[in-house]
Amino acid sequence: MDSMSAQQRSQLMSKIRGKNTKPELFVRRLLHAAGYRFRLQGSIPRSTLENILKEHPDAHLPGGKLPGRPDIVFSARHQVVFVNGCFWHLHDCPDGQHAPQTNAEFWEAKRTATRGRDQRTIVALRELGWESMVLWECELGDPKVVLDRLTGFLGPTDGSTVAV
Repeated sequence: MDSMSAQQRSQLMSKIRGKNTKPELFVRRLLHAAGYRFRLQGSIPRSTLENILKEHPDAHLPGGKLPGRPDIVFSARHQVVFVNGCFWHLHDCPDGQHAPQTNAEFWEAKRTATRGRDQRTIVALRELGWESMVLWECELGDPKVVLDRLTGFLGPTDGSTVAV
């Protein structure tokens, strides 16, 4: 039985951040230390935005940001990285599959909708010519493994390809 009141649960949930989370900060530190430069929360340079809109006039880019507001953006490479929490994005791992007992229908609908939105975002980015990588919170235990996956996705950090 859950001993937390609705008000206590609400206060607890309100403290959970949507950006600049510990997993995101961990990944950003790894990337920066390896020499990669990037933008945050879907931001892209004006020239990149103009090029996207020229090639895809029907693209919906609210606030001049990429669909889904990716956590980490490499604009010159046209690559993005999402750092997803397993619970919130309904990952297939044990943390992602743990379903709350309280208000179960609400949480199932919310998390399923998030998973669907994530899939639509990846498709929208692909249609704009962008590659995406998803890192799950449960996969961030070993910094070397995480960095190897990132460098495999991003390629070398030489000055000619690093996005600032």
